[in-house]
Amino acid sequence: MDVRPRTRLTEPPSAAGALLVAGLCAVALTLTWVVAALVGVTHVKDAVALYDFTLLGGPRLDDLANALLHSLDPLLYTLWGVLLIAVALRRRRPRLALAVGLVLGLAPLTAETLKPLLAHPHARIGGSEITAASWPSGHATAATALALCAVLVVPQRLRPTVAMLGALFVAGVGFSLLLLAWHLPSDVVGGYLVGTLWTALAVAGLRAAEARSRRSRRLGRGVRAVRARVP
Repeated sequence: MDVRPRTRLTEPPSAAGALLVAGLCAVALTLTWVVAALVGVTHVKDAVALYDFTLLGGPRLDDLANALLHSLDPLLYTLWGVLLIAVALRRRRPRLALAVGLVLGLAPLTAETLKPLLAHPHARIGGSEITAASWPSGHATAATALALCAVLVVPQRLRPTVAMLGALFVAGVGFSLLLLAWHLPSDVVGGYLVGTLWTALAVAGLRAAEARSRRSRRLGRGVRAVRARVP
């Protein structure tokens, strides 16, 4: 009797989980805007939270926050994106490179498109005044997209470290936006959700493409096996 343990073949994650994340992000985005734009008491609470953040600032901290936000200027953002795409191509992952390019392009575009469409007045507390077309934050969107794409392109062994550094970067960008009164807290949350939504859709597409490739390879092996048995 053969008592050797059988190895269990594990299937790669399906696209369903990533699509679920994308769906949850879409729902959360809708709720965030509804609460921020249509619930009167939220206007005041949003502005009060922003005012409290601005009290934490100081010359050195403000300079650091400005430097962090300027690292997402269009030219630098493009360079970070090219670097991530180059890493994916270096690892011979052309689909991943394409997905990263789409996320880094479409996520900020979505944020900038939604701003004028969903503009709503904000309460003013202290000297900080945020324009109506501020939701969602483009900087928060860009930071989230960059951090998540960096996690995708690096090898598996580096992902925990890159994820931790990316989370610190995204949190720092959000804190800087509030410290300098560039955006309201609801704007920052909206940006985080837009970046996560597009990354989840990209992951779903990658997983679906990989599943199709696996099925095609299995079918090809089956056809070759049948032909080999035919005399």
